[in-house]
Amino acid sequence: MDDIRLTYLPDPHFKPTIVAKASSAAEGLCKWIIALDMYDRVVKIVAPKKEKLEIANTEYEETMAILIKKRNEVKELQDRLDSLKERLADTILNKEKLLTEVELCERKLIKAEKLIRSLGSEKDRWSDRANELQINYDCIPGDILISCGIIAYLAPFTSNFRSSIINEWRTLCLNLKIPSSKSYSLINVLGVPIKIQNWTIDGLPMDLFSIDNAIIMDESQRYSLLIDPQGQAHKWIKTMEKSNDIVIVKLTNPNYMKIIEIAIEIGKPILIENVQEELDPPLDPILLKQIYRQGITMFITLGDNTIEYNPNFRLYITSKLRNPHYLPEIFNKVTIINFALTVEGLEDQLLGIAVAKERPDLEFKRKKLIVEGAENAKTLLNVENNILQILSAPGNILEDEDAVDVLENAKLLAIQIIKKQAASVETVAIIDKFRLQYNPLAKHCSILYYCITDLPNIDPMYQYSLTWFINIFIMTVETAKKSKIINVRLEALKNTFTYNLYTNVCRSLFEIDKTLFSFIMCTTIMLSEKKIDKQELMFLMTGGVGLKNNIPNPASNWLQDKNWDELCRLDELNTFKGIKNDFIQKVNDWKEYYDQADQEDSTFPNPWYDKLSDFQRILVVRTIRPDKVIPIIIKLIESELGENFIQPPPFDIQKSYNDSYCLNPLIFILSPGVDPMVSLLQFANKMDKTETIQSVSLGQGQVNYKNVIKLCIKKCKTNYRVL
Repeated sequence: MDDIRLTYLPDPHFKPTIVAKASSAAEGLCKWIIALDMYDRVVKIVAPKKEKLEIANTEYEETMAILIKKRNEVKELQDRLDSLKERLADTILNKEKLLTEVELCERKLIKAEKLIRSLGSEKDRWSDRANELQINYDCIPGDILISCGIIAYLAPFTSNFRSSIINEWRTLCLNLKIPSSKSYSLINVLGVPIKIQNWTIDGLPMDLFSIDNAIIMDESQRYSLLIDPQGQAHKWIKTMEKSNDIVIVKLTNPNYMKIIEIAIEIGKPILIENVQEELDPPLDPILLKQIYRQGITMFITLGDNTIEYNPNFRLYITSKLRNPHYLPEIFNKVTIINFALTVEGLEDQLLGIAVAKERPDLEFKRKKLIVEGAENAKTLLNVENNILQILSAPGNILEDEDAVDVLENAKLLAIQIIKKQAASVETVAIIDKFRLQYNPLAKHCSILYYCITDLPNIDPMYQYSLTWFINIFIMTVETAKKSKIINVRLEALKNTFTYNLYTNVCRSLFEIDKTLFSFIMCTTIMLSEKKIDKQELMFLMTGGVGLKNNIPNPASNWLQDKNWDELCRLDELNTFKGIKNDFIQKVNDWKEYYDQADQEDSTFPNPWYDKLSDFQRILVVRTIRPDKVIPIIIKLIESELGENFIQPPPFDIQKSYNDSYCLNPLIFILSPGVDPMVSLLQFANKMDKTETIQSVSLGQGQVNYKNVIKLCIKKCKTNYRVL
């Protein structure tokens, strides 16, 4: 190679192109020699590099093997790390879950403690209540059956008749083995205490009979017609529905149906007052509730008009008739309820008036406590309902965030209300203790009211309103003799009221009826004080009722058979047992008594005269000398009530004027030929009111009554008097 490089390659002619000109074979050889030189040079340079490359490749492979091994180790470590991270995440998640559960358990524990603390004390009460509800639930068939019977059939009747029929029904249920309460009460079965309290606050009398009537009206499917001679139901309904803008109409108003139609459309309550024994046919669709529905809207057809029916519409009907006679058709249309005032209801009203006048602070506090008690009871009921609703909700109550707090707050509120009620009970007890001192007065006066309610049986003109009666009572409390000794004060109030009532009633009675009214007052008071027996009083008024008397009259020559029959019936009374045989044995002694002219001071044969009371002696006189009964009755009235009650006071225009006011006018009922005009003008002159009197006549063809009403309204504003 060295020779070639020294000899040939440097030669300028040793080029393939030049050599090719000489010989093509030599050209190839030339190229080969040049290539061989180049190869030799390359081999000498590349060979070491190849060796190094091989060495490098070997080292690389060894390094890569180590790298792969390390990578595998790293991968294994990474996999382990990832696994550990996953385990760590799971562990942390589990830890957080456990911490959450621990926190939840702590909260549940706290809530459970609160729940136990809040409701633990209610266990006994709720257990007793649950047992009571179970008993009531078991008695539902009989109780509801009796309640339906009361609403359907007994509403028009009096309290005593209702009680007797209810007792018969309870006995019938017992015999038929229909479960019912041992002591049935409509209030316990259908009454809602909160609603009843609101009724009494609105003016419903607090006696059981009135509350039963309100429940019947509330539960009846028909509209109610209330027999309300004293206006108690009328006043209560107006107060109860005042917030609903009640509309009051009369059937005498020619536009009453138009007023009712408007009320039906806008949903206002309607009170039809002072109805008689018939109801107008246009009311039938309303009374029969002939309502039909189109879509979601209800309609009712009244005559030719079809109007929309508002579900909020309510209808009440009242009548002031004392003893109306309604046809069966009326009973089919409405629920007729006897809302006549009871002795208990009037007694409570008079008691409230007396205490309000004597101690207005106590009466105000009592009424305030009644209102507060109603509000507290309503709140307590809502709290208990809220508690029961939460406890009966699905799910775990301890997991409810607000339930336990609501229960605890509800329980705290309930405790506060119970404490308030307990405090109010003590206050009410103090007030009631004072009120009970006036209970004899209220009982005495309420009994006397029923003396005047019976007077229309004597003459239809003798009718007196409850408002008039209460005004007399108020006047008595204000004017009677004052005393710090309660017994002296009560006696003065009793005597003053009795006489005030007597004088006010006698003012409007015919002379012939005044003694009878005194006797009615006397016997009513004696009955209430249990001085006389009701059976004996009935005998005095009727002479007894019996079959034909077969015992012959032993004194037919001087004693009428009618009187003998009455004497035999008198013998049937307990106190008079044996008087018939005594009369037969002592006919001559009885004849001697019969012949005496002065029966008032004479005595009939003993032991009867000494044995009997003054009233019972009148019964004997009635059978022997009925013509002498009135003088002896007058003597009884004088001994029981006093001389003032047998000598009616003369008419006193001054006192009559004092008893009247702008809403309570004086009405003079004149006999033919009597004219009080002179006396009135003299009295006006005495009072220096002559110039303030305006006289008008309502006789036939005289001033129109509407003009008189306008005149009265005008004169009332100017302190004038209209005659």
